[in-house]
Amino acid sequence: MIALLGMAAALVAGLCILVYTLAVYALPFMLGVEAARWTYASGSGLIGAGLVGLMAGVAAYGLLLILFTAVRLPILRLAVALAFAAPAAIAGYALVHGITREVVPSEVWRMIFCLIRGGITGLSGVMRLSAPTNGHSA
Repeated sequence: MIALLGMAAALVAGLCILVYTLAVYALPFMLGVEAARWTYASGSGLIGAGLVGLMAGVAAYGLLLILFTAVRLPILRLAVALAFAAPAAIAGYALVHGITREVVPSEVWRMIFCLIRGGITGLSGVMRLSAPTNGHSA
C-alpha cells in the first residue's frame, strides 16, 4: 500500500509539472478538440475535422496573444488570464481525481487533494499569464 501511495505521489507530481507547463494552452486545446468533435459529428471526414480543430486552436491562441498585447489595464489582463486559466484548473482537478481514485480511499480527502491541485494549477496559470512579459508574448 505504501509503495502504491509513493508511486501515485510521484505520478501526480510529474503530471502536475506537465499541467503547469501547458496551462497556457489548455483553453486553445480544449476549443480545438471541441471544434474537431463538432465538425466530425456534422459529417466531415477525419482529416477535415482535424484541420478545423487545428485552426480553431491556433485562432484561440492567437486571440490570447492579441488580447494580451492590446489590453493594457491590469484588471482586464487579469480577466483574460482567468478565462484562459480556468480550463487549466479543471484539468488539474481532473488529473488528480483520476490518479487518486484507486489510491485514496476517503472521498473527503480525495476531494481536498483535487481541489488543492486544481487551485494551484489555475493559480499558476493566472500567474504565468499575468506576469510581465519583458517584450515577449504569453
